[in-house]
Amino acid sequence: MRISDIIEEFIKEMLETDNSATIQRNDLAEHFNCVPSQINYVISTRFTPLHGYYVESQRGGGGYIRIHKVNVTNSDYLMHIIASIGERITAKEVDVFVNNFIDYGIISDKEAKLIKNATNDKALTIPIEIRDQLRANIFKNMIITLV
Repeated sequence: MRISDIIEEFIKEMLETDNSATIQRNDLAEHFNCVPSQINYVISTRFTPLHGYYVESQRGGGGYIRIHKVNVTNSDYLMHIIASIGERITAKEVDVFVNNFIDYGIISDKEAKLIKNATNDKALTIPIEIRDQLRANIFKNMIITLV
């Protein structure tokens, strides 16, 4: 396993008890014998709203990083996703969301295929400058029907 995977698993284990974990970046880096930027990398790439997490941080001497697992209920999680999408979304981002929906038991494989096919670039044969905006609107409406 790569160090990033090990750090991710460690943090996820911390989140299992109460869906929230507070860490000190330097302490965690020391624990894994890595640089603090490695901790930042793991948090910024694997603990995002896209993956169902909310991260807050306090910089400075008594600073901390607090990670919250957002998917308390399916409806809360889906509403959080809708709020985090914004005006545009790429097909790759839709794939990540949909894969998370499958992992959390929110949708079936068949529903996932429908969503992915309705939002992929082959289905949206429109000018590229508006494609991600249309995809966001379609995806948000599909999520709303799941709520």
